[in-house]
Amino acid sequence: QNMDATLHYIHNDSDLSTNSSFSPEEERKSKVQDVVPQALLDQYLSMTDPSRAQTVDTEIAKHCAYSLPGVALTLGRQNWHCLKDTYETLASDMQWKVRRTLAFSIHELAVILGDQLTAGDLVPVFNGFLKDLDEVRIGVLKHLHDFLKLLHLDKRREYLYQLQEFLVTDNSRNWRFRAELAEQLILLLDLYSARDIYDYLRPIAFSLCADKVSSVRWISYKLVSEMVKKLYMASTSTFVVDLMNELVEKFCRCRKWSGRQTFVFICQTISEDDCLPMDQFA
Repeated sequence: QNMDATLHYIHNDSDLSTNSSFSPEEERKSKVQDVVPQALLDQYLSMTDPSRAQTVDTEIAKHCAYSLPGVALTLGRQNWHCLKDTYETLASDMQWKVRRTLAFSIHELAVILGDQLTAGDLVPVFNGFLKDLDEVRIGVLKHLHDFLKLLHLDKRREYLYQLQEFLVTDNSRNWRFRAELAEQLILLLDLYSARDIYDYLRPIAFSLCADKVSSVRWISYKLVSEMVKKLYMASTSTFVVDLMNELVEKFCRCRKWSGRQTFVFICQTISEDDCLPMDQFA
C-alpha cells in the first residue's frame, strides 16, 4: 500500500507544476527530497566522487549513469534538482563509456523531465554528445527522432543544419553509422515541413543513395521513396516534381551504371510502397 501511494504521488499530475517550498537558489543547491530515504540518495549521488572510482570500482560512474533514468523516474521531475549536478558531472566524465551510456538514454530522460526541463538542462548535454566520439554519437543518433519529437518546432529546426555532420565519422568504414542515419531520417520526415525536407534532408538522402556499402544504399532507396510520398501529399508545393526531375537527372542519366541502377531500385521502391499514383509515376 505504501508503494502504491508513493507511485501515485510520483506520477500525479501535480508533478507538472513546480510548487516547491524552496526558492530557486535553494532548490538548485538542495539535494533533499522525501520520496526515498535521503541516505540512499546521498549514497547514489556519491558514486560520481573520483576517489570512489579508485578505491571501490573503476566502473562505478558507468553504473551510476546506467541507473540515472530509473532514479529520475522514481524521484519525479519535481526532484530533478537533486540529480542535475550529478547528471552534468557524468555527461562530462573522461570515460567515453559513461558518456555513451547517457547518450543512449537521454531520450528516455527527456520523457521523464518534460519539455521545459529538457530544453533547459538536456539540450546542452545533447549538443555536446553530437560533437563527441562516434561511440557516443551513435547513442543520440539511434534515438534522434525520439528526442527531437519532444522539442518545440523552432528548437527542432535548429538541428536541420547539423544532420549533415552525421555523414562524417571517425572511421569511414563504419557503415552502420550511415545506415542508422538513413533509418532515422525516414522517421524524421514526419517532424519537418515539405520545404525543410527538400532543402535539408534531400541532399543527405542523395548522398546516402551513392554510398559504397549496399546495405546503406538499400535503406536510402526506402528513404527517398518515403520522401517522394511525403512531398506528394503536401499538394500545395512543387517540391515533389522538382525531386523527381532531380532523380532523373542525377541517377537515370548518370554516366555510371551504378547510378542508373540506383534509379531503377528507387522506382521499384516507389512502386511497391504506393508512394505515388500510377499516372503520376508514369
